Amino acid sequence: MCEDQQATQAERGWIQPKLALRCSIGGVLMGLANLVPGISGGTMLVASGIYTRFIDAISDITRLRFRLESICVLGFVVISAVAAIVLLAGAIASLMINARWIMYSIFIGLTWGSVPLLVAMARPTAKSVWIGAVVGGLGMVGLAIAQSSGAAGVGESNMFLLFVAGVAGASAMILPGVSGAYLLLLLGQYLPILESIDRCKEAIFAVDFSAAMGEAGVVIPVGLGVVAGIVGVSNLLRWLLHRFEKATLGVLLGLVIGAPAGLYPFNRGIEPVVGDQIRGIELTEANIEEFLEEPSKWRQETFTPSPTQIGASLGLILLGAGATLAIARLGRERKTPPLEKPVDA
Repeated sequence: MCEDQQATQAERGWIQPKLALRCSIGGVLMGLANLVPGISGGTMLVASGIYTRFIDAISDITRLRFRLESICVLGFVVISAVAAIVLLAGAIASLMINARWIMYSIFIGLTWGSVPLLVAMARPTAKSVWIGAVVGGLGMVGLAIAQSSGAAGVGESNMFLLFVAGVAGASAMILPGVSGAYLLLLLGQYLPILESIDRCKEAIFAVDFSAAMGEAGVVIPVGLGVVAGIVGVSNLLRWLLHRFEKATLGVLLGLVIGAPAGLYPFNRGIEPVVGDQIRGIELTEANIEEFLEEPSKWRQETFTPSPTQIGASLGLILLGAGATLAIARLGRERKTPPLEKPVDA
């Protein structure tokens, strides 16, 4: 295609098929990441090479600038993410219980595989990049320490808490390295939201719309919070990337490098017994059956992996990193498109 044709196509806002595929893959990965505590949806967008495009697209739409390319990018990402969450919430919850070390190994690889992409975006590097990287890395270490001290995972839910959980989850979805699912754990809303989504999906598939509507008290406030969080954080991040590009990219780089600090894969659930306390609840003969039937609520304990597990984990990390780099190369532009100058009011 000649340069004139490319320029005409860019002006019309058409989206290239390879870019559409990258957006779809990024959306699926972002959806899966937001189902797994400790994994960042934003990191997956970096991994798929569409992070700045996604931020620009949200900013355009929220400023009522409806460019076709922005609509397409946002549409492919959001639809793919929602489909992944709705269709795979139950399966991911099961894998997190029965194959935790495998899942975490893959996601560590996917996360670290995006480090070269952020380094390339920050070139030529300046002192502010490395200072920002240290700040971001220390922030992730702090989150990992908070995670090791225990998160609620399940707690009382109300409309306000569910809205706040949606805002927090969406904000973390935009920021690479920050896990939306983990913030939901800290707020005690992770399991209630995940289980509600799974029940809603099953009701829809069973054409039981009354049961699906019964989950509206959870789904609607969370959805409104997600919209508010995405709009607010994406516009703030776009402004920071334009005004303080190097420092902001440095912080994002630090977040990504430090993200796996809280993802040590070799943990397993310990079957509870009477007298144990789980998330502040003392187990008795009357309520222990409830916890025995839900391994997702069990206390996690580090175990010593076998040489085979260590080798397999390293292999999965390399596989994840390779997948990230392969996705990023799909339809890669020669130069990362610059952020559009904001229009002054």
